[in-house]
Amino acid sequence: MKILSGFSPPARAMIVAAACAVVLLFLRAAESIVAPVLLAVFIAAIAAPPLRWMQRKGVPKWGALALIAFVLLDVGSIFALITTGALEGFRNTLPGYQERLTLLNEQFGLWLEGIGIANSKEAIPDIFDPALVGALVRLALSNAGAMVATGLLVLLTVIFMLLEAPGLWLKLRTAFGLGEDSEARLRQLLDALNRYMVIKTGTSLATALLIWIWLTFLGIDFAVLWAILAFLLNFVPYVGAVLMTVPAVLMALIQADLQTTILVALGYLLVNVMIGSVLEPRIMGRGLGISPLAVLLSLLLWSWVLGTVGAFLSVPLTMALIIALATSPHTRPIAILLGPDITRLPKSTSPAPAHRDPGPASRKDRTTPGSGAGP
Repeated sequence: MKILSGFSPPARAMIVAAACAVVLLFLRAAESIVAPVLLAVFIAAIAAPPLRWMQRKGVPKWGALALIAFVLLDVGSIFALITTGALEGFRNTLPGYQERLTLLNEQFGLWLEGIGIANSKEAIPDIFDPALVGALVRLALSNAGAMVATGLLVLLTVIFMLLEAPGLWLKLRTAFGLGEDSEARLRQLLDALNRYMVIKTGTSLATALLIWIWLTFLGIDFAVLWAILAFLLNFVPYVGAVLMTVPAVLMALIQADLQTTILVALGYLLVNVMIGSVLEPRIMGRGLGISPLAVLLSLLLWSWVLGTVGAFLSVPLTMALIIALATSPHTRPIAILLGPDITRLPKSTSPAPAHRDPGPASRKDRTTPGSGAGP
């Protein structure tokens, strides 16, 4: 960073922006490798506290690692079996749903033409194409094998990361000569990521459980599938709450009546408001330290760079980026712009009172008799 001090602020900003663009292009080109590794990093952040707790209780390192690996493998296997089973059942019953959706498209098009919107009957099937749902389900099932292989790779990476975790700080001190300030900032970053991932995982589980209970109570088919979808999309900021609602609402509209559909939509709205807007901010405290606009832009950026994994990890990746940018005075303005709202200026930024030259007359008045000015 000392090299950048010789440039003007606009030039430094352009150099930093060019460097960030090069890094982002490299990450996008290496998405197939970087995305699973980053996913493993955040899963390891969740699994690290239980590992340390078991070691403090006297459990050997290999035993604690074996237990965590078994739990992760078991949870992943159950998750994959439930998801693929629900998708298989949905695919088998899909022809009946497609007929019902085609009928609803015709009725909706006739209603729109009745209120004066011409050619609606021909346009609606193109917007709500029943064949598109079947294509998406077949695509998800055909990629199940690749997803399982990626999951095993992520699990193996998590185990090796946890294995290396106890000696990480000594390696960083030896390799990079980290001082106390740098180590404190790195610990702050890891603690913030760990806290966010743990809280977000817990709130996502609560969201999925409440959605499953509500849909089961209303008798909506494949409630487990929509609950799993709610759990995954709860990690996606802003857009995820909308995307998790659409499939269940459409299922209710196809399967039941309008009243049940409204109840399903109200249930999703109530759960998202109660957990996302009330419970989650209370648990997280002061919030994420990211402005809402930065959250939305980061969702678009990381989705473009890392695909689906980038959408799920957009918030923690941006948190890490802000903490890293705040460590240098050259990049701290970017961190401030990406950070939360500032209600007032810090005291150190207030302008100091201007120093006024007292002038010759005032200096003459302050001259002492013994200074050579007298007779």
